[in-house]
Amino acid sequence: MRFSGVLRIIGAILLLAIGGIHLFLVATGQGGLLVAPFVLNGLAGVVLAIGLLVLRGRMLLWASVLALLFAIASLLALVLALTVGLFGIHEHWTFTLVPQTVVVDAAAIVVLAVLTVRMLGTRSPAAAAGRRSAVGTR
Repeated sequence: MRFSGVLRIIGAILLLAIGGIHLFLVATGQGGLLVAPFVLNGLAGVVLAIGLLVLRGRMLLWASVLALLFAIASLLALVLALTVGLFGIHEHWTFTLVPQTVVVDAAAIVVLAVLTVRMLGTRSPAAAAGRRSAVGTR
């Protein structure tokens, strides 16, 4: 299996974890005022994970970019809630799954950023021209 395929699988697992954390918080009654956004985050994590696994070509690139933005937004929202507050909610490091969420979100950002950059590199005309000239010189 190619490296990009491994990144896609790991990225999908991390997206499912992000979505699962949000759905777990809703299911255990800890979503508070953010129940609707948490449910949407859970569903978005599942949809984006499926997209990473089944899409190809340009659509896969779009799914990768959207998944990266989703992971960044998830981490940014948590950091805001931990620092200055978000929608009047001030989170604490000791709250349910906060440290785990930071780790999962950060790992997803790294994996999805690497995947997106690799996919952009394989799509660029310069990279394609470089491959063609390298093949022609052998």
